[in-house]
Amino acid sequence: MILDFGGGFFLRRATNADHPAFCAVCVRTGDAGKDATSREDDPELMGQIYAVPYQVLEPDLAFAIDSPDGVAGYLFGALDTASFNARLASDWYPALRRRVSDPGSDRSAWRGSDWVRHTIHHADLGIPEALAAYPSHGHIDLLPKARGRGIGRRCMGFLEERLAAAGSTGLFLDVHPRNVEAQRFYAALGYAPVPMQTASPMSIFMAKSLPA
Repeated sequence: MILDFGGGFFLRRATNADHPAFCAVCVRTGDAGKDATSREDDPELMGQIYAVPYQVLEPDLAFAIDSPDGVAGYLFGALDTASFNARLASDWYPALRRRVSDPGSDRSAWRGSDWVRHTIHHADLGIPEALAAYPSHGHIDLLPKARGRGIGRRCMGFLEERLAAAGSTGLFLDVHPRNVEAQRFYAALGYAPVPMQTASPMSIFMAKSLPA
């Protein structure tokens, strides 16, 4: 146990055994913070791009949020986003691409998890220049039962401390534009939207400088 949140909730280091639970949390929060289970025909795929690779490629910054009923969330960080994305390209996505077929670029023909399959085959791992001052990034998802307990706030503070201690000067988060609740949460923690030259319908980047 790393942090005890009370009520049977606590933060611990993630392990390989958590991968199925992480995939379940990912899909149950995958519709801009809401449950995406009903729309996905392969509920594991979202976790294979948004959760599991953090535990595999950046295990020192990968944590599980446990509850009396099992894993209720996760907290991930990448100290150097450019390096992490390079490892995704070389060590993670090739194997995924061998597992799933590319559904093609005609979005009108996509069904179920085809959008995830397309992402796997056409992953955009570039980093906007506007994020240059924020070399690290984080990712947190909590199931409803873990929300409203101060867990998210304490987790983000913990991640910021770990990244700052490792020399990071700033941290950014990728938030869905429809996830207004998350945007408000991060704003309350001192994160601000980063202006982009080209707005994305899928992402708002919110960032915060970390103390030296």
